[in-house]
Amino acid sequence: MHVMELFNLKGKTAIVTGGGRGLGEQIAEGLAEAGANLVLCSRKKAACDEVAERLKEQLGVDTLSLACDVTNPEDVQQVVDQALEKFGTIDILVNNSGATWGAPVLEMPLEAFQKVMNVNVTGTFLMSQKVGEVMVKQRSGKIINIASVAGLGGADARFMDTVGYNASKGAVITFTKDLAVKWGQNNIQVNALAPGFFPTKMSKGVLEQGGDFILDRTPLARFGSEEDLKGAALFLASNASNYVTGDVLVVDGGMHASC
Repeated sequence: MHVMELFNLKGKTAIVTGGGRGLGEQIAEGLAEAGANLVLCSRKKAACDEVAERLKEQLGVDTLSLACDVTNPEDVQQVVDQALEKFGTIDILVNNSGATWGAPVLEMPLEAFQKVMNVNVTGTFLMSQKVGEVMVKQRSGKIINIASVAGLGGADARFMDTVGYNASKGAVITFTKDLAVKWGQNNIQVNALAPGFFPTKMSKGVLEQGGDFILDRTPLARFGSEEDLKGAALFLASNASNYVTGDVLVVDGGMHASC
C-alpha cells in the first residue's frame, strides 16, 4: 500500500464526541480532510450542527449531528443506532467529550469530582462499549481516547489545581491500555492522545492563571495551535497505525519531557 493510502479515510465513518468545538472540532476537521464521513455529537447539538454543515459544504463528506450526553446509556445507544442506519458501519471512535473543575483538593465538592469522573471516564467507557459491539462484529476499528498530559502524573497546583480532571485522565490512559489488550484479538486498535495546553474554552482558566508557568516549561515555547492535533489523530485513525495499540501519543510541545 502506498504511504499516502495509509492515511486515506475515504469511505470510513468516524464518531467524534464533543465534536462541536475545541479539540473535538479540530480532530473532526482533520478526519474529514482525509475523507471520513462524520457523526458529531454532544450535549450542545447546535455547535455540532454548525461544524457538521461547514465540513460537509467545504469538504464534501457526509455528516450527521446528534445530541448526546455520553453518561446516558440511552443517548449513547441512539448515536450508535443512527450512525449505523445512515452509514452502515462505524470505523473510528474519538472519545473527546470532557469536563473539568478547578478547586484545591480540600475544597473540591464531591458532586463536582463525581461529575468530572462520570463524563471523562464513564462516558468513555459507555461509548467504547456500545461502539465496540459493532467493531467486534466487523473485526476492525480504531478507538482514540482523548487523555491529557494531566493524566501522566501530578500537576503543580500553581497552574492546574484540578484533582478530579487529572485523576480522570489517568484513568482514561489505563482504560485505553486495558481495552487495547482485551480487543487486540478482534483487530481493534485502542490508543490515546494526551494533548498539552491548547487555547480552548475548557482550558481558558488554566491558561489565564498559569500560562507563563506552562510556557517556561515547554521546549517549543508555545501553546498548541488549531493544526497540532490533526496529524496525530489521523495517524491513530488510519491504516498507518495498524500495528500500534495501547499507546499514548503525547502532543504537548515537549513539556512532559522537560519536567
